[in-house]
Amino acid sequence: MKIKELKKVLLYFLKRAVAIFITVAIAIYLTIVIANAGGYVDKIVEDEIRMNVAMNLRNDPTVRGYTDEQKQKIIESRVRNELKRRGLDQPFLIRSIYHLKRALLLDLGTATTMTSDSGSMLVKNIILERIPLSVLLFTTITLLEFFVTLYLGLKLSRKYGSFFDKLIVYLSPLSTIPGWFYGIFFIMIFYSWLHILPPGGFMDFPPPNDILGKILSVLKHMILPVLSWLLSYLFLGTYSQRNFFLIYSTEDYVEVAKAKGLPDKIIERKYILKPALPPIVTSFALALISSWMGAIVTESIFNWPGLGMVLSRAIGSFDAPVIVGITVIYAYLLGATVLLLDFIYALIDPRVRI
Repeated sequence: MKIKELKKVLLYFLKRAVAIFITVAIAIYLTIVIANAGGYVDKIVEDEIRMNVAMNLRNDPTVRGYTDEQKQKIIESRVRNELKRRGLDQPFLIRSIYHLKRALLLDLGTATTMTSDSGSMLVKNIILERIPLSVLLFTTITLLEFFVTLYLGLKLSRKYGSFFDKLIVYLSPLSTIPGWFYGIFFIMIFYSWLHILPPGGFMDFPPPNDILGKILSVLKHMILPVLSWLLSYLFLGTYSQRNFFLIYSTEDYVEVAKAKGLPDKIIERKYILKPALPPIVTSFALALISSWMGAIVTESIFNWPGLGMVLSRAIGSFDAPVIVGITVIYAYLLGATVLLLDFIYALIDPRVRI
């Protein structure tokens, strides 16, 4: 590559990186505003501080001889000091800019009420403890969904109008039902009725002592959530992939390849799958990143201790730092994925030029 072309490439990706960073910053700032309800959550925190100060002062023997007016002055002074200590004495607009700066630098701060399993109130520790569990479950689901529907869609595109092709088309409306809904029925069947699989959780209690036993225990607890989402996405995903590959399978160059007598596997791999890789890679990458954030309803139903459960608790307790922290992680992952896809396009699609 010539120096002039290299400069163009670097300039292009620099512009893309700046644009993505600006988008991430806007998304994070909106999350800060929404998570704090435009400053209303601060009012709730201030009321809690005032109530705690008043209760502590009531039990303080050193102020028993004070008048109500003197006690009120002490309460106001302590409340102001506590607000100043937490940085709540400044207007929300100024603090929101400060929070944005810290978030962009991945300084996620401390939670308001929540703690990690180890007792830490640092948001990064709360997230880091739970995100591997969401990655384990939902990455497994995403990988299975992707490769199963990709394989079936590619096969059905070569057998348009067959019995199985029509069956997938007729069953595709079943995918409108979310996976957690199927999960409820699976729990009723395999746990309540058959008693062969656990209803939820991450591992047996008490946990096995050996490593292999722990691995098998985790896999056993993953079966129902994985099956529920795989069933939910299978028909519509296969139908979508089938329609997608059907467009490429009717191209002239595919007909020429068939006329030459090339085997079906070579036609599928070289003349149908390869030209369709860019949008396939895009959908897979975005689905994978989205899956890492966990699913609130699914983790709640199966009692899976992932990031979805953390987010659910954070929303219920108005813990804005945790909500913002999870959004920051997702925004950066999504931005990095979009930027990385630009490089991948150039590698797998020769039609892409800068």
